[in-house]
Amino acid sequence: MAINFINKLPVPAEIKKEYPLSQKVIETKKRRDAEIRDIFTGKDHRFVLIIGPCSADNEDSVMEYLHLLAGVQDKVGDRILLIPRIYTNKPRTTGRGYKGLMHQPDPSKKPDLLAGLIAVRKLHTRAVEETGLTAADEMLYPENWRYIDDLLSYVAIGARSVEDQHHRMTTSGMDVPAGMKNPTSGDLSVMFNSIEAAQSRHNFIYRGWDVNTDGNELAHVILRGAVNKHGNSIPNYHYEDLILLQSMYEKRNLKNPAAIIDTNHNNSNKKYLEQIRIAREVMHSRKYNPALHELVKGLMIESYLLDGSQSVDAEPHIFGKSITDPCLGWEKSEKLIYEIYDLCE
Repeated sequence: MAINFINKLPVPAEIKKEYPLSQKVIETKKRRDAEIRDIFTGKDHRFVLIIGPCSADNEDSVMEYLHLLAGVQDKVGDRILLIPRIYTNKPRTTGRGYKGLMHQPDPSKKPDLLAGLIAVRKLHTRAVEETGLTAADEMLYPENWRYIDDLLSYVAIGARSVEDQHHRMTTSGMDVPAGMKNPTSGDLSVMFNSIEAAQSRHNFIYRGWDVNTDGNELAHVILRGAVNKHGNSIPNYHYEDLILLQSMYEKRNLKNPAAIIDTNHNNSNKKYLEQIRIAREVMHSRKYNPALHELVKGLMIESYLLDGSQSVDAEPHIFGKSITDPCLGWEKSEKLIYEIYDLCE
């Protein structure tokens, strides 16, 4: 057979029953969801920073990072709302490499998807319980959304997934903001089609059910740069890019126009230190043009305890250093957050 069936995994309701949420977590998510919704609908004019590791590869190092982030949130909360990146499943361009906590709770061991589902739910729950911060995650597998839909406050649809109809229709059933990245080709019309699909109602097959969705009015743009036919990175965060984005939004009948600018990936050519310069430029463009000030709701920044990255099998393994894309270390990240705070005046 082309597909070998290994184990029947529990359905989301079974995992949720085995790993329930406390009333504290439930109430925290409800409050945070309302705050984040108000930012994306324009009722709240605070700036969003979606910030954290490229991949949440280790529970202890991620939690150490999140506690640091929570301490900063207390200081910048009047202008900035921090949404930690807890990315637990990672798309791989060639299908090879570390695919995230969902696949490998221990990156040094073989994949274990049941253990991964449990580890993901435990990590997201612990994050909310201990720090009061509800997180963002990437929806690599639409059918897995229901395992943690009661924990996430933001979802990103990746550049390789944004053109997939099942991702679009599943996003239409979410009640939290969903950022639709431009595809790696850079074709913004593909991204806008994805947003339109996500904001629309749909009827489709999901997890063996015939389902209807209401449409997600909070689906929006993430600009992450692109790749040309020669494999070179093409940034799309410059002022002219944002003006083009604004004009394309004006031609579409879409709800709650909003954009998040990804400072890494092809915008930085994965040169993680460039994130600092890119963030400054976007904030300047936003400050210079009142229309962009309304449109650009936030930034996405890859940040961890230590600068750079290491291989997944590095010896010795360095605690708090990315095993996927290189990230800004905490010291630089904290300084950048305060700089962005000042630029939000």
